[in-house]
Amino acid sequence: MRIYIVSVIAAVVLGGCASVVPEAIRTAAPGNVQIAQVREQPQQFRDTVVRWGGNIVSTRNERDHTVLEIVGRDLDDEGRPRQEDRSLGRFLAKVQGFLDPAIYKPEREVTVRGRVEGAVEQAIGEFRYTYPLVRADDAYLWKPRPPPMPYPYRPYYYDPFFYNPWYPWGWPYYRPWPY
Repeated sequence: MRIYIVSVIAAVVLGGCASVVPEAIRTAAPGNVQIAQVREQPQQFRDTVVRWGGNIVSTRNERDHTVLEIVGRDLDDEGRPRQEDRSLGRFLAKVQGFLDPAIYKPEREVTVRGRVEGAVEQAIGEFRYTYPLVRADDAYLWKPRPPPMPYPYRPYYYDPFFYNPWYPWGWPYYRPWPY
């Protein structure tokens, strides 16, 4: 009976360590080709495996695939786009099948892994822009980040320069001078 309980506890603890992010999304592509490099020389990087991510700008469903327009961002160690005010450039990701535009909506974070197919020139307003086109084998839509906590509910701010000799113990040992 003890062995059964220990094995169940071990399974629960080890199961909590498992990541739900697919391995293809978590690991960087070999060579780590950047969006700007492909934009400048799309034919040189044709069929190169890339892992890019960012925020969705638009979702366009076509007959047998969906095209996501994405503003590229740097990725963290898990492959999630970082929240920053810096763009690596835009790119298009062609994903097989139907992706619901109500789910894959603007500002959602997505990471794709696939092969570069070339480049497509489209307009952003009046400006002609060259988009690298990626045929995505894997596309991972990240859960929305929680909103920042409002001011009154933030954890208490501790001043690092305030010295309290009774810090770890608190009230029962703290008595104003003199005793």
